[in-house]
Order: sequence, then C-alpha cells, then structure tokens
Amino acid sequence: MSAPVLETRGLRKSFKGFTAVDGVDLAVQSGHIHALIGPNGAGKTTLFNLLTRFIEPSAGEIHFNGEPVSNLPAKAVARRGMVRSFQISAVFGGLSVLDNVRLALQRKLGVSFHFWRSARVLDRLNEEALTLLDQVGLATLADEAAGALPYGRKRALELATTLAMDPVLMLLDEPTQGMGYEDVERVTSLIKTVSAGRTVLMVEHNMKVVASIADTLTVLQRGRVIASGDYHQVSRNEEVTRAYLGGGRQGGAAA
Repeated sequence: MSAPVLETRGLRKSFKGFTAVDGVDLAVQSGHIHALIGPNGAGKTTLFNLLTRFIEPSAGEIHFNGEPVSNLPAKAVARRGMVRSFQISAVFGGLSVLDNVRLALQRKLGVSFHFWRSARVLDRLNEEALTLLDQVGLATLADEAAGALPYGRKRALELATTLAMDPVLMLLDEPTQGMGYEDVERVTSLIKTVSAGRTVLMVEHNMKVVASIADTLTVLQRGRVIASGDYHQVSRNEEVTRAYLGGGRQGGAAA
C-alpha cells in the first residue's frame, strides 16, 4: 500500500484539562473516501479543526503528502490542497450560483482580494465555473441567486466551490446534515461522483450514507480511535456497537 496522503501520529488536543482528541493515529489513503464517525462529543469536529490548522494541537504530528504540516498556518495547508467544507451552509446568498464558483476560482488570476476591479476580469473563468457546476448538477441554475437555492442545492454548490480550489484532499464536515431523503440521495451521489480521482475525508452522521460510499471508516469515542476498517468490519466490532450503534440500532444514527 502506498504512503497515506494524510497521516496523524499521536495527535492530541486538550482544553483546560478536558482532552477532546486523545492520541489519534489516522491514515487516509489516496483515492479513498474515508469516513470519520462516532457519537456526539467524540471529537470529530475538533479533529477536523486540528487537521486544517484552525486550532493548535497539544501534542502529536500531522503529515500531508509526506510532509509535516503541524506548524503551518491554515491558509498554507489549504494552498497545499487540503480544502474543507463546514457543517453550516456557507454560500454567498446575494451572488449568483456562477459568481460563487468564480470567486473560488479567482485565486488562479492572482486577484483574489482585488474586489475593486471590474467583474469582467473574471469572465475568463466562466467556462471552468460552468464545467464545475455541471459536475454537481447546477449548470442550469448558474444565473440564480445562491441564497434562493434549496438547502440540498446549496450543499451541492459548496461542493463545486470546494472543487474549484483544486483539492488534493477534500474534508467534508457533515455534508448531509439537516437534509431530507431526496437531498441526501442527491448529495451522496454527488460526493461519489466528484471523488473520482480525489481523496475525501468526511465526518458523517448518516450510517446509510457511510455504508454506501466510504472505503474506510474510523470510529472515535471520547477522542480516541476505537476501530478502523471497512464498513462490515467496523459494524461488527462490539466496542463500536456499544459506543455508537446503541446496541445494534442501524441507519441514520447521530454522530
């Protein structure tokens, strides 16, 4: 097996005596969809924040593409290709769907923060932006206001803006949270489609989603890894059953 694209060794984070992440060893293989699951308070979002350098680790190491990134600022890690989404939808509601993606693409022009320039400078990005929107099924809605999109479509737009950053590793935090059945099915299918040739690490509460698309699962409880493997291995682990599946309850359990 090749070296993992993302690896942590003994990663730990404590807050005033409370240990949220406790000695986590994690290995995410290139080209895989890797799901991070566990009950509420298990430390999943804290681990995401550590990986993307939003918070400082108390101990341990983070390696991305074989290089240590534990001491890099968040923006430097993102520039190397580790790009994340968040639990809460984060689109620019007053802009069009197309403009949301163009904004994500414009760093390629070297004008990411030059908002005083004419919007025409971004016209060269239209074709690429429309291609990304087509990948997530939103090309026909390019001129619509992003704020008017249904929730599931907003999450699809977020996938497009994440792809616009040309990620080596996509970190998706609860991508189906708060969705109805049809939106869950749509976004799950999109994740599977856009992950082709990419690597995904996702926190996900819906076990049906995890079972359908994840190659590998890592289960956290109280900040520690208690199991890792494919869905069938993990779902048969007695410690996981006790800690996460509630003694055999299946499908849609909250993480």
